[in-house]
Amino acid sequence: MHTKPFVHLLLTGALLAVTLAANAADEKDTKDQKPANEQVIVPQVDRRDVRVPKIPSNDFEIGLFAGTYATQNFGSSSVSGVRLGYHITEDFFVEGTYGRAKVTDEAFRQILPGGIFATQEEKLKYYNLSIGINVLPGEVFLWRNYARPSAFYIIGGIGNTDFNKQRKQTFNFGFGARVFLSNWASLQMDVRDHMYELDLLGKRQNTQNIEMTVGATFFF
Repeated sequence: MHTKPFVHLLLTGALLAVTLAANAADEKDTKDQKPANEQVIVPQVDRRDVRVPKIPSNDFEIGLFAGTYATQNFGSSSVSGVRLGYHITEDFFVEGTYGRAKVTDEAFRQILPGGIFATQEEKLKYYNLSIGINVLPGEVFLWRNYARPSAFYIIGGIGNTDFNKQRKQTFNFGFGARVFLSNWASLQMDVRDHMYELDLLGKRQNTQNIEMTVGATFFF
């Protein structure tokens, strides 16, 4: 039969093709390989110490205030004081306040000889610690083309009131607003109700005492 020479020829051709393909692959791998002694270039970068600037956070505040203190049964009188606060976050802050006022019993002296106090005026002092929440941050226009950041807040806390030789636990609750003139100063308006029990003429009474103040606050 004549098939054997044909099969031999076919096998020989296939073997030759495989050999050529293997040689071509070896040559490609040889070209792709880098010499063993070739080194990778590593850039030399000098390390520098970077000093981060200390930016003040302005979380603390101190301020002065003045206004009116309406003592129940005795009328309104002037009040002044100082406040110190710390802003925990953008929304929450704590504030300690100390205030003083002079209360007169002139209205009682028209009815009762000698009045209620040993003298016509009696000092009232209070101090408290409160927590506030900023609820309406925004801007307010001081005039036509000049707006400043502002914040409306509600506040409440607990403290003591010294009045007529009595020291009474006092709860306060109110609201206020700040207008920021810069990142370190603001104007502040505040309305508080100081609630405490007072013993006058042998009668114990829960009193509501409204305070309205304005002041300046400085941040640091």
